[in-house]
Parts: sequence; C-alpha cells; structure tokens
Amino acid sequence: MNLFNLSLNLKGFPIRKAKLVLKDIQEKSDAEFNTYIKTSKEAIVSYHLIHNSFYKSFAKKADPRDWNTIPVMLKKDLQQPLETLLSDGFSKKNIYIDKTSGASGQPFIFSKDKFTHALTWGIIMDRFSWFDLNFNTTKQARFYGIPLDKKGYYTEKLKDFISNRYRFNVFDLSNKALDNWLIDFKKKPFVYMNGYTSPMVQFAKYLERENITLKSICPTLKACVVTSEMLFEDDRQLMEKQFGVPIINEYGASELDLIAFENTKGEWIINSETLFVEILDENNKVLPYGEAGRLVITSLYNKAQPFIRYDIGDIGMLSKKSTPKKPILEKLIGRTNDMAILPSGKKAAGLTFYYITKSIIENDGNVKEFIIEQIKLDTFKIYYVSDHDISLTKIDLIKNEMENYLENGLTILFERQTKLKRSKSGKLKQFSSLIYPNK
Repeated sequence: MNLFNLSLNLKGFPIRKAKLVLKDIQEKSDAEFNTYIKTSKEAIVSYHLIHNSFYKSFAKKADPRDWNTIPVMLKKDLQQPLETLLSDGFSKKNIYIDKTSGASGQPFIFSKDKFTHALTWGIIMDRFSWFDLNFNTTKQARFYGIPLDKKGYYTEKLKDFISNRYRFNVFDLSNKALDNWLIDFKKKPFVYMNGYTSPMVQFAKYLERENITLKSICPTLKACVVTSEMLFEDDRQLMEKQFGVPIINEYGASELDLIAFENTKGEWIINSETLFVEILDENNKVLPYGEAGRLVITSLYNKAQPFIRYDIGDIGMLSKKSTPKKPILEKLIGRTNDMAILPSGKKAAGLTFYYITKSIIENDGNVKEFIIEQIKLDTFKIYYVSDHDISLTKIDLIKNEMENYLENGLTILFERQTKLKRSKSGKLKQFSSLIYPNK
C-alpha cells in the first residue's frame, strides 16, 4: 500500500502532479534545460516582485532579466515574523510551515506552498530510487533526534509509522544502547539506514569492536544514507566495512529542498530541477567551476516565500565536470560561520581543526567522539568522550599539529566528558566559536 503517498495527498501536497512535472524537466535536452533555468529564474523573481511586499522592499533595484541585479539574501533577513514574509494569497492555513534546526546559530520559521513541498518529496523519492529505495515499501532504520514535548513526540511517531521507519535514539550512544540497536537489526527487516552521520559512525565503531558486519545479521540491508553532518573519508570506509552496504551522502536544507545526492557512480549530483545553485565569492561575484566559495541557492518554485539567491551559510565547490543540467558538488568544505579568527588575523575553517585532530585522536580507538570550541582568540577547547584520559604524549602531538597547520602561540585545552552536547534535533556540531558565534 502506498501509505506515504496517500498521506501527502491527504495533507494537500499533490505528489502525483509533482512527479509528472519532475519527469518533464528531466526529459529536457541540454538546450531546453538552459532555457528552462533562465525562464524559471526570471519567473520566480518577477512573481515575488509583484506579489510579495517583503521582497519588493528587499530587492528594490532587482531586474528579473539581469541576474546581477538580484541581491543576495542572508538568513538574518528572514529572522522575522512569518506573516511579513508571505506572498499575497498565502496564510498559515494554506502553506507548509516548518523551522530550521538552528545548527547554524540562526534559526527561523519558513514556509513553502503546497506544490513546492510536494516537489521536495518528489526529488527525494527520485534520488532514493537510484538505489531502489521506496518510501512506501522499504523499511528504514532512522537515526535522527525526536522532539521531547508530547505533541512533537507523537507527531514524529505517527510520521514514522506512515513512512515505514523505525527510529533509534541518537541521544544515547552508551554500549548498552548500542547492544539494543544490534538486537533491533537482528529482529527487523531493515532495507536502509538514514540519518545523522555521527551516531552511525559510533555504531560502526561498536560493530568493529564486536567484530560484526551488520549485513550478516540483517541480510535485507541494502544501503546507508547519511545527512546533515560532515562525512569524512575514513568514517565512510569504516561504515562501508562494518555495515556491509554502500554509504550514500545526502546534502539538503529544510527551508529549500534536497540540494545534492550521491549517485551510483559516487558523484554528488546537485538538484538542478527545482534549485539554481551558484558559488559566489565575498563580493557576490560568481566563481567558475572548480573554485570554492559561498553556496547561494534559488528555489525556483516556492511562491509562498522568496528564497532567491539565498546564502545558505555553507562553503563548497562545484566540479569542473559540471553542466547546467548536471551540476556536481565536488566538495562541501564547511559553514561560513564556522570560521576561526586567529590572533594574527588569519582565518581558518573550523573543520581544519577537526581534520588535524581527528586522525591523531582516533588512532588508538580510545576517543569515541569529540568537538572543538574556540573560547578565546588564542584558545581552543577539545571536548571528548573516551574510556580514559588522552595521554600527555598525544596532547603534545595535537598541539604541535595545530601550530604546524595554523600558527604558533595557540592554547589547546582538553576536557573529557561522558557524553557530548547535541542540538535538540540530535545533530553534533563539530566546531563552534564562542567569540564569533554569528559572523
């Protein structure tokens, strides 16, 4: 039974129409697709300049025919009451409403018209079908957080039932909890895993310690889709080995859509059907394929609320092999607000620290997880979960590596904890700056 599709239709999200529109877009030739992108960009800007008072005020000098005149929109521009952002004819009664996770430090409530939300699910279903995964028929092992308030909790539980998924508690990664996860995989015919990277990495480490390959005890398992957190190559290799299935990298934003999804060839394919993705420099100039910059994204269909040249807050690079119809995300480097400013004035991406310390800390298997915070201009603190304290030799090695990669005179502090603080949604933020939290 197509229970998931039925639930979308009952809520007013026309999934059948969305799938037909996507099919038509995907069947366009390269030349037709170029025209489609051009006209879609002009159409969505024109629509909001006519029907959205917020956008009229925000983009006073915008000319839909000249993309260079379209201003870049930041998250802070959208941190205001939702009613002030809605287009004519839209209200809370006829739109889809949700809120961002707040992992960027800038949470806000957003909306989509119902057709656009159906398109979002259409894209997700299309991408999952690349690996023969079906939301209506295949059972999902879900590794996400869950709201703790009564209404939110039972709402998610109902969604899990409709979507044929079983949710694991990512807030408890104790050995006892992981023992229970293993029992669930022995009993339930899961077809794929889906969720945050960090708890699944911890599960893979547990399986490695126990010398177990997950597919050997759950033979129905076919794939693992990771999302919302960085996927490091050594973690991917570990998960592939211990789960015994392909690891698929997903990148999305709740306020927009699924942005990129890894195909069967290992290419991270950008969603060009419903989004227009640009890489911009600090001066809002478009960078060529192969150069890293800010990911700026336009939602081509959302009429309820404008997301036009929207700076999502991430730094990335498109492959030189990209085309307008098939843009390929070469790499996702990190968040623009996860930058550390050092005493010399030098800037470093927060993930630089994570890369430097990750291999050193995890070599002996003692440290299970860690995060890094900048607490002063010259001071960084590493919080970690482990069986015993990090040795003085390893501490000295980490400090030396920090200075080699960054600069001399940095103070590195260490604090062992029983568990790391996660966001309400269950995400683990690998780096954060307490002195520049919203830059």
